[in-house]
Amino acid sequence: NRLPVAVMRPAIADNNTTNPLRFYPGMTSHFQSLLQSQLEVDCNVITVPPVVVSLQLISDGSVVYAEGLWDHVTMDDQELGFKAGDVIEVVDATNKEWWWGRIMDSEGWFPASFVRLRVNQDEPMDEYLAHLEEAQAGEEDRASLGLLLGPGLPCKEQMRTNVINEIMSTERDYIKHLKDICEGYIKQCRKRTDMFTEEQLRTIFGNIEEIYRFQRKFLKGLEQKFNKEQPHLSEIGCCFLEHQTDFQIYSEYCNNHPNACIQLSKLMKVNKYVFFFEACRLLQKMIDISLDGFLLTPVQKICKYPLQLAELLKYTNPQHRDYKDVEAALNAMKNVARLINERKRRLENIDKIAQWQSSIEDFEGEDVLSRSSELIFSGELTKLSLPQAKSQQRMFFLFDHQMVYCKKDLLRRDMLYYKGRIDMDHMEVIDLEDGKEKDFNISVKNALKLRSLAGDEVHLLCAKKPEQKERWLRAFTDERRQVQQDRETGFTLTEVQKKQAMLNAGKSHPAGKPKAVSRPYYDFLLRQKHPSLPTALPQQQVFMLAEPKRKTSTFWHNIGRLTPFKK
Repeated sequence: NRLPVAVMRPAIADNNTTNPLRFYPGMTSHFQSLLQSQLEVDCNVITVPPVVVSLQLISDGSVVYAEGLWDHVTMDDQELGFKAGDVIEVVDATNKEWWWGRIMDSEGWFPASFVRLRVNQDEPMDEYLAHLEEAQAGEEDRASLGLLLGPGLPCKEQMRTNVINEIMSTERDYIKHLKDICEGYIKQCRKRTDMFTEEQLRTIFGNIEEIYRFQRKFLKGLEQKFNKEQPHLSEIGCCFLEHQTDFQIYSEYCNNHPNACIQLSKLMKVNKYVFFFEACRLLQKMIDISLDGFLLTPVQKICKYPLQLAELLKYTNPQHRDYKDVEAALNAMKNVARLINERKRRLENIDKIAQWQSSIEDFEGEDVLSRSSELIFSGELTKLSLPQAKSQQRMFFLFDHQMVYCKKDLLRRDMLYYKGRIDMDHMEVIDLEDGKEKDFNISVKNALKLRSLAGDEVHLLCAKKPEQKERWLRAFTDERRQVQQDRETGFTLTEVQKKQAMLNAGKSHPAGKPKAVSRPYYDFLLRQKHPSLPTALPQQQVFMLAEPKRKTSTFWHNIGRLTPFKK
């Protein structure tokens, strides 16, 4: 009982088949004439969002599955954690933002924006696999397996044929899909300068035209390696390896996608944009899915490649000429997906860093975001600096490229005053043994030293306990590793992203999970193990600061979400 393909994903309709487009009674001729006239439609168009479809199927007793697009990391026992690619059974979708789902024996809430309704052919060979597991060595079982798989090929080769055909088919459909977006929507939008600016179009569609050009080149390479007569002999692994760097252009698209949804939702509140986008869809003969559904497909696609390659590797014999390339391609595409996931997480964190900075009293100098985008570690240390060598208790916040230190208010422990920063790009970290320290001429314990490469700046930092010192030493290593990784992958923040984050910091905090529920939804909650929506934010990141005996304030709780706890 799965969703039909047309509902579950933006599948591409074959122009030679029955037209799937929706013309309302009495409006067909009206639509046809208006579509040729500046794409202005003046009738009501009603689209059915996935949540409505899910609710209907669940109420009918059908089982509805969703697939994770992003990792959902949680430490709240009311929430359901999962990784990208995991399949979740949707138990309730009444609330449009938070759904209740199940993975094996675990149940809980999860953000609907982190998943998509499961694609129909994600597991195309379930029957074959089940039969293989049950098959015995007898001739009878082998004969029945032969009927399942067809004559002429051993079962594993037939399996590989199925996966290869699936990859080629979905890739061709995807190209058609991208073409429809570029020619059906973007091309028409550019004609209407009275309705759209280039900046709006860039926000809504991101770099999807660049993705379209790349995917055509990628498909051409696949077609050259595809063996039509004997698909199982195809050697397509090298195509993924050849273009593994090119796939990183999806990072920009995925990071922009939330902004695209916001911009699109604003426009869709105005009728003329609703009618215009529907007219674009009808003129291009695209299936009945709203524009935001079409724009989600590149995000889905880049998450799907590792799943397809994992299936391909499973049914590729180690002796096959393509085995090593497929194995390497799987690792490469996992790394691409991991990189995109990481960049998305980093961009989500910059708003938190901006909000943190805005809460610091007497903050001076350039914004933290001007050089940094990740909080690596934070905690309290005793600081001594030359030439005065005066002991000071300070809170340190280690970001990539720099470390900021602040002073606590004597009365209000949740208030911090900016005191300075250290440029980590020009510092070396020195682990000190307990005893006499020659530069400061004092005895130290649990200490480390930061010294500039030029030798003109020295800071002595002391922790309360040996394990805290060791944790800081690992943090400094992590900071250098992060900087090196960003340099290798080319990760940077744009000026627009930095300015927007600082602008957002001055606004009110975004709303969390819904607090009020309708009566039917309330009745549903009463039947659940956890009769209330979770209180923590999705993908919350918890970090314990070094004051275990003191009750943590709201301020420290917010600071804690800036970086995950690292053992």
